[in-house]
Amino acid sequence: MENERNEDPTDWDQIGFIISSKYRTAVLEQLVDGPSIPSSIASRTSLPITHVSRALRSLRERSLVELLVSKEKRKGRIYGVTEEGKRLWERIEAEGMVD
Repeated sequence: MENERNEDPTDWDQIGFIISSKYRTAVLEQLVDGPSIPSSIASRTSLPITHVSRALRSLRERSLVELLVSKEKRKGRIYGVTEEGKRLWERIEAEGMVD
């Protein structure tokens, strides 16, 4: 457990933020597989588009996902996971914190 003492405590803040919402968890899991648009994420996860959009916005505010097209673009907004988001997702999976 020595290694855990040297970890960045913000990792746990971010992980807690992600896993405290099934919507954020589902959206991040989809984006780890590759960039996508909100409507595709919604159809693959069977989540309402409003929840997907809200999850994307909150994950983006924490720099876990990023908009890959111009922010002026209203339709066809493509999102991708950031390196930080991918790293944290891998940790969540390794720790068995998702189903």
